[in-house]
Amino acid sequence: MLRICAVLLGALLLTTLWLGPKATAQANCEWYAKMALKQQQENEQRKCGFTGPEWQFDLAAHMEWCRGVAPDVWKKQAQLRNQQLEDCAKK
Repeated sequence: MLRICAVLLGALLLTTLWLGPKATAQANCEWYAKMALKQQQENEQRKCGFTGPEWQFDLAAHMEWCRGVAPDVWKKQAQLRNQQLEDCAKK
């Protein structure tokens, strides 16, 4: 999962260079929301039991939240979920 995050973040950086700021923000939030859904799927598959608004299968809600925060905030949230999943996998 960590490798997937790194590859996707690299792709986002390239997208930022090719697109304008508004299109980049949209693409970034699309990535964030899709990653959040994948992380929630992993949460359920591993039976980690994480709950809350950051752990849901609502693409629109993740997109809306992302649009309302600075990029460093949504990046940190994606990394936090990833770390929680890695910790869960070690148990």
